[in-house]
Amino acid sequence: MNVEERAMEIHRDAIVVDTHCDTLKCLSPLFTRARDAMWVDRSAVGLGSRADVGHVDIPRLREGGVDCQVFAISSLRDRTPPFALRTALNMLDVFYAECKKNRDRIVPATSHSDILRAVRGGKVAALLSIEGADVIEGSLGALRVFHRLGVRMVGLVHSRRNLLADGVTDSKTGGGLSEFGVEVVEELNCLGILIDVSHLSDAGFWDLVDVTKAPFVASHSNSRAVCDHPRNLTDDQIRALADRGGVMGINFAPAFVHPTHATVERVVDHIDHIVELVGADHVGLGSDFDGIPATPEGLEDVSKMPNITRELVRRGYPEEDIRKILGENHLRVFREVVG
Repeated sequence: MNVEERAMEIHRDAIVVDTHCDTLKCLSPLFTRARDAMWVDRSAVGLGSRADVGHVDIPRLREGGVDCQVFAISSLRDRTPPFALRTALNMLDVFYAECKKNRDRIVPATSHSDILRAVRGGKVAALLSIEGADVIEGSLGALRVFHRLGVRMVGLVHSRRNLLADGVTDSKTGGGLSEFGVEVVEELNCLGILIDVSHLSDAGFWDLVDVTKAPFVASHSNSRAVCDHPRNLTDDQIRALADRGGVMGINFAPAFVHPTHATVERVVDHIDHIVELVGADHVGLGSDFDGIPATPEGLEDVSKMPNITRELVRRGYPEEDIRKILGENHLRVFREVVG
């Protein structure tokens, strides 16, 4: 069996998980009509039809063999975003409307068993995350309501400082979690919501390590040792995440992959480094599709996901480790934290 045949056999049989896309922004007029918006308006096309722009829709998810896609909801990325809660609720409405419209191909999932049930039924499992907890507008009650509405992953910040913590672009003060941020982390642990450290400042990361009692993830971050960008994690951070049973979802944003030329091979270089550092149990995929203005060569949209598997096979990864990287690692954390 040659590399192509082996790679496609593994990819078809594995459960492939992507822990971050911004596709709901492309389907929400609140984002696509915002001034200087980077999101192409696909609200008229929706999630069910193959688009000739953007990165994620159901036909391309199926073509790329992605079984579980995490869809992010958020506010506009300002330091004091207007109508943050209302914006997030609008995106939730878009998500559930698209799932209902395409119920024969995609289904909302809120648990590990939901994901497996969707896969067995030949459907894509769709999970909800929050990217930037400014959307709860300072209310633990709102956080609990988001849980009832299906959110199972929360990123504390979206690069800029909010009531919970400093983000990577507002980290000059060296500040970490606020008192309210600590309360939110404790409530997330109680609710069984997975905490996401992507976009969090370095100081906030270490505060979280001290506070959280559950594994956490970096849903869409890379290795800072491979590409020196503040959105990527240091080796010490990667070790701490792994020590607590967490997983990193490798981000495809070119600036986080390589300073000059991002390719699928250089994306896998990040996987190599993390595996060498902490083993194959703590890395997965978190594309950031539809949230990035450009993509690596060979990963132009979600239909190209098998190229990751091809490169892992080419580099001699054992099948067991490839399956972990494609999705089993994230499934393990979902089962442990979310249930």
